[in-house]
Amino acid sequence: MTLPDTSKTFDNPFVSLNYEPAILALGDDYYDEVEAAEFPQYTLRWRNDALLMRLGLDAANVSNEHFIEAFGKFEICKPLLALRYHGYQFGEYNPQLGDGRGFLYAQVRATDGTLYDFGTKGSGRTPYSRGGDGMLTLKGGVREVLAAEMLHRMGVTTSRCLSMIETGLDLWRGDEPSPTRSSVMVRFSKSHIRFGTFERLSFIQRPDLIKKLLNHVIDTYYSHLTSDGSSEKDKYALFYGELVQRVATLVAQWMATGFCHAVLNTDNMSITGESFDYGPYAFIPRFDPQFTAAYFDYYGRYSYGNQPGICKLNLELLQKPLLAAIQPSDMETGLSKFEDFYHSEYRRLMLQKLGFENLESEQGEEVLKATLQFLNTYPISYHHFFADLATTFSPKWRDDASSILHGSEIAQSLGASDLFLHWSGLYHHILTNLAPDEIDKVAQTLARSNPKTVILRPVIESVWEAIAQENNWEPFYELVKEIQT
Repeated sequence: MTLPDTSKTFDNPFVSLNYEPAILALGDDYYDEVEAAEFPQYTLRWRNDALLMRLGLDAANVSNEHFIEAFGKFEICKPLLALRYHGYQFGEYNPQLGDGRGFLYAQVRATDGTLYDFGTKGSGRTPYSRGGDGMLTLKGGVREVLAAEMLHRMGVTTSRCLSMIETGLDLWRGDEPSPTRSSVMVRFSKSHIRFGTFERLSFIQRPDLIKKLLNHVIDTYYSHLTSDGSSEKDKYALFYGELVQRVATLVAQWMATGFCHAVLNTDNMSITGESFDYGPYAFIPRFDPQFTAAYFDYYGRYSYGNQPGICKLNLELLQKPLLAAIQPSDMETGLSKFEDFYHSEYRRLMLQKLGFENLESEQGEEVLKATLQFLNTYPISYHHFFADLATTFSPKWRDDASSILHGSEIAQSLGASDLFLHWSGLYHHILTNLAPDEIDKVAQTLARSNPKTVILRPVIESVWEAIAQENNWEPFYELVKEIQT
């Protein structure tokens, strides 16, 4: 979390990173110093070499042992900080939260000039473990690696996993066959600060600490708001307005990619508008607004279709602690733009999935409405529909509407339905208005916006079965490679 521990000497490339103790400098009103757990074994199962470049490191010079020393044994940086926060969980306020199985290990200025956090998951008990063991199952680690890489490939603003190490402990869980294997993971994200970090400070009635934290957030993550000479009052209102836009953009990305986060409590909302913490998530198998990913979400509060409304509600709940610095009217003005931001971004992303970068408004709305109506009516795969659109696309579609999706099972089974004919007719009409050179751009946009591989639950389970039954990691590595490339 700070500079490397000077009491030890390390021959490790991670020592050379550009560390900045930003959270530590705020003072201990925001965190507790903790110790990392010691584990019976350290087996590196995943290292994200793609992120090393961003840190200014050459992967060829970083060994697996370097990863284990830095991100399994946590020997390089001290102190380790468990951040304090509260949160609304399924609508109920919970003041018993905080980093219960993780800590902020380090903050590093990357080669792109951005400050990133190394946050752990599964690194042992803290004062906020609430009777838990502070550990992460190996399956949970595998799932988070896959989610983060998949979302990153699909253009979602997301944290990523830097490393995952198997730790040799047997864990007992009610939602997995037990005993089950354990892991410790390091998450690479823009900030460890959550909506709930501010909510805790409001709960303990410390407006001074709220304002101090807010200034830190603006200076660190929204510095462009102060570079133009804005007044202090203006920068606070501008911050909230931009946070609203970032969150609206993020949830539009989730909806377009067919992603259901599953646990949108306020302690799982980042103050930078970044997606993180992938537990019982799922990519929707078909377009179903009522799809719910978490088995314990009995009433569908965090269903796929509820995500925009829940994120807006969480922004509204954040207004209470932010009253320490921001006028209510300024926040209401900011929040009132949420739907416009969301619908504009969702429309743009969905039209890209259909292959179109620029369509006039009425035409775009019409084809998008027809697409969603078609997907909502028939039990076809959401992701396969768009992947087939990309893989079967042909310039011939411009000349012959009946050739659209030719070769796809979707057209073979539903091509004679009224909704499909209506949708394909609209799609054909748009293509006829494009110049021949623009048809090539449609093909490129389709390919870029619709990966062939999407990690639906059966895909994840098949990868996990190979690990659980045979300790065979090849399907996992092949899947990650397929996602990334």
